[in-house]
Amino acid sequence: MTNIRIVTDSTADIPLAVREALNIEMVPLKINFGEEQYLDAVTLQSEDFYTKLTSSSHFPTTSTPSPGEFLNFYQSLLEEPDAEVISIHLASVLSGTYRTAELAASMLEGDQVGRVHVIDSCSASYGIGALVVAAAEAARTGKSVDEILKLIETMRAQYYIYFLVDTLEFLQKGGRIGKASALFGSLLNIKPILSLDSAGEVTVIDKVRGNKKAIARILELLAADLSDKTIRTLHIAHANNLEGAEGLREAIVQRFAVEHVEYITLGPVIGAHAGPGTIAAFVGTV
Repeated sequence: MTNIRIVTDSTADIPLAVREALNIEMVPLKINFGEEQYLDAVTLQSEDFYTKLTSSSHFPTTSTPSPGEFLNFYQSLLEEPDAEVISIHLASVLSGTYRTAELAASMLEGDQVGRVHVIDSCSASYGIGALVVAAAEAARTGKSVDEILKLIETMRAQYYIYFLVDTLEFLQKGGRIGKASALFGSLLNIKPILSLDSAGEVTVIDKVRGNKKAIARILELLAADLSDKTIRTLHIAHANNLEGAEGLREAIVQRFAVEHVEYITLGPVIGAHAGPGTIAAFVGTV
């Protein structure tokens, strides 16, 4: 039987306990405060990151792993008998991580060629994490590479993400949203409701005034998305805003039948782009 190993990057925001339980390998991105560099979710954890974010005079920047770092991961895993690797990463429209992983896979030689399958999640944070966890669980039950790749494709098409940010400053400075949208979002307590399109690009779905109206609008959007589907998994994520996350969770579970709910903390790299106070709903129906 093929030994299928699952690899992702730190932007999947999968808790360490889950990664360890499912034997998921994680390649960290880097986060920089001026001259100080940290490894996302390795040498800088979420709690310390949000403290540093408010105290540092430097705006955080992020960078991808090198091809060599990915190559070392792949080569190590492929030394295992009959191993194949499924490597699932941050949307290529948001980061060079996916293309770097592809480049590393192309550098493999000998009998390791063709044994790494690099996947563009077309998502971020637990939009990646949900795919990775499902892939790891499927591998444990003996599913083939082709079956797991098909599962990822099916899940990706039936997964819904909505998030609210306290400020668009971080998305604008990180180049993930335009200056005009950032300015508009700062006026009159306007709350932009954001999502990711089919490629993973950050998109503004609607703009409403106030947090309560924004959450009510998210419920309307989810009702249209779900139709008669059941919410199998609901992951509520936040960037140092547990109170806001709890409010979003409560609103969703009161409106819809939900089988499983978990909280997720947005990690340093995602938090550096979304900004503190962000809350998000990751909704899976498969």
